[in-house]
Amino acid sequence: MIVLAVDDERPALEDLARLLRGERGVRQVDIAGDGREALARLGERHYDALFLDVRMPGLDGLELARALRAFADPPALVFVTAYETAAVQAFELRALDYLMKPVSRARMAEALDRVAHARAVGEPADDVLPVDLVRGGTRLLPRGCIRYLQAHGDYVRVVSDEGRFLLRGPIGEFERRWPDWLRVHRAFLVPIARVVELRPTAVVLDDGSEVPVARRHVAAVRRRLGA
Repeated sequence: MIVLAVDDERPALEDLARLLRGERGVRQVDIAGDGREALARLGERHYDALFLDVRMPGLDGLELARALRAFADPPALVFVTAYETAAVQAFELRALDYLMKPVSRARMAEALDRVAHARAVGEPADDVLPVDLVRGGTRLLPRGCIRYLQAHGDYVRVVSDEGRFLLRGPIGEFERRWPDWLRVHRAFLVPIARVVELRPTAVVLDDGSEVPVARRHVAAVRRRLGA
């Protein structure tokens, strides 16, 4: 793949480019020292992926990412930053991953795998969810690995194949954003694709998990599942 790396700090940019060039599947890495230079390069040729710093003078990373909406075939977007605070915006801007500096080879390889997978299957770039890690930092969790969401006070508990996480906010926001998910209970939201069985009081997911179904939701759940 052909990649564009963008960072206004030259040492950080050179480190990022060197890391990218050392990965399998990366054929070419171009660099840009700020958002405006990156925008000019994006207008000159097609890139498969854009590895982008968040905070830059002038046109910053978030503004540049928003400009990608005008592209007919935008590159996959990966943020590389020292700041955790832009993770939610990254989610809204359809980033595939959110890498915290200094970036390890393992995390870079994981991000490139996500880019390659998205390119291969045409997966929407917004199929990720930003979650805070206990050890610090933020990760963009692939939506396909999430088993279910559970309302938990002012938070939403995310139960996934990669662990459990907490997010602040209402579960209804996810119901609105993800129409291919199903509200089975006031407190539970499940991906329709992972439901394998409907029981009188629960749905069974493909990993064997059982999620309760509220009586008043049974008819709607049955209709959505085609049962």
